[in-house]
Amino acid sequence: MSTHELYTIPAELSTWDVEMAGSSRFTWEYDEGRDRMLALYQKGKDKQWDSVKRIDWGLEVDPYDVLGIPDQSIAIYDTPLWHKMDEKARKEVRRHGAAWQFSQFLHGEQGAMICSARIVESVPDLDSKFYAATQTMDEARHAETYARFLQEKVGIAYPINTHLKALLDDTLSDSRWDMPYLGMQVLIEGLALAAFGVMRDITTKPLPKQILAYVMQDEARHVAFGRMALRDYYKQLSEAELREREDFVIEGCYLMRDRLRGVEQWETQGLSPDEVKQAMTAVDESEYLQLFRSLLFSRIVPCVKDIGLWSERLQKAYADMGVLDMAGQNLDALMRQDEDIAEKLDAERFAAEQAERAEEIAKTISLGDPA
Repeated sequence: MSTHELYTIPAELSTWDVEMAGSSRFTWEYDEGRDRMLALYQKGKDKQWDSVKRIDWGLEVDPYDVLGIPDQSIAIYDTPLWHKMDEKARKEVRRHGAAWQFSQFLHGEQGAMICSARIVESVPDLDSKFYAATQTMDEARHAETYARFLQEKVGIAYPINTHLKALLDDTLSDSRWDMPYLGMQVLIEGLALAAFGVMRDITTKPLPKQILAYVMQDEARHVAFGRMALRDYYKQLSEAELREREDFVIEGCYLMRDRLRGVEQWETQGLSPDEVKQAMTAVDESEYLQLFRSLLFSRIVPCVKDIGLWSERLQKAYADMGVLDMAGQNLDALMRQDEDIAEKLDAERFAAEQAERAEEIAKTISLGDPA
C-alpha cells in the first residue's frame, strides 16, 4: 500500500526538493582523529541492529489505544467538546493523536537521515565523517521502523508538520557546515529524544516501548556527536558568529514548541471551525501538555548550554518558554539511562524466550518418557 493512501491530509508533493548550498569537503588526512569521536564511531558500528529481527512485530497493537495511556493525557479530556463525543469519536481522537505523533517522528527521521548525509559531505574532519556515516544508517533504520509501525499497526498517517518542515528547510539550505549539526543533532534530535523518552516511560504497550527504547539507544549517541563536534568548533567563533547561531536556536525552539500544538490532527476529524478552536484552546491550557512540552526541552537546553551558546539573550528566551530550569539536566546520565533501558529490554526478552524453549524441551522429553 502506498503511504499516500494512509495520509489523512493529501501530501503536497511526492517529493519535497530543498535547494542546498555549501561545499562538499574532502580531506587527505586519514591518520588523525579525536579519541572521543573515534570511540563514538566504534560504538556506532558495534550497536547496529536490524529492525526486522530485533523488534517483535508479531505483537498486537490496538490502533485506537496505541500507547495504552489514560485519556487524561488527551488535551480535550473532560472538556465540553469531549463530553459531546460518543465513544466512536473518542476512539478516533486517540487514534489520530498517536498517528500524528508517530508520523512526525517518521518525517523527522527522514530529515535526520538527509542531514546526516549532508554532514558526511560537508564537515571537514574525517572522524566526524566516519561517525555521521553510521548515523545515516541509524536514521534509515528508524524511518523504516516508524513507517512500518504506522502502516501495519496504526493504519493512518499525517504529512510533515509545517513547523518541522520550516526548521528542516532552514537547516539544510544553510551553507555553513555546522548548521545541520545545530538544527538536527541539537534541536530536532534533542526534542525527539525527549519525546521518545516520555512516551517510552508512560506506554503500557510492549511494541511501541520496544521501538522507542531501541531508537533512543541510537539517538543518544547522535546528540553526543553533535555536542562533541560543536563544542570544539564554537570555541573558535567570534561573538557575532555565535550570535547568529543563537538566533537560529531561538527561532528553531519556538518553531519546535509551536509544532507540538498539532492543529492538523483536529482539523481532519470532522470538527467544525469553532470546535477546532475549542480543541486548540484546550491544547494550550492542558496541564498535562504543558508539562509534556516542558519535558521535551530537557535534552535541548542543557545541550545548547554545553556547546557554548549561553548568552543572557538566549537564557531569557528559554525563561520566556518556561524551560530555563532544564539547563541543569545531566545529559551523560540520561544517555546512560537510555542505553540501560534498551539493554534491559533485550535481556528480558531473551530470558523469556529461553524459558519458553526450556519448557518446550521439558514437555518433549516428558512425552518420550516410557514411565
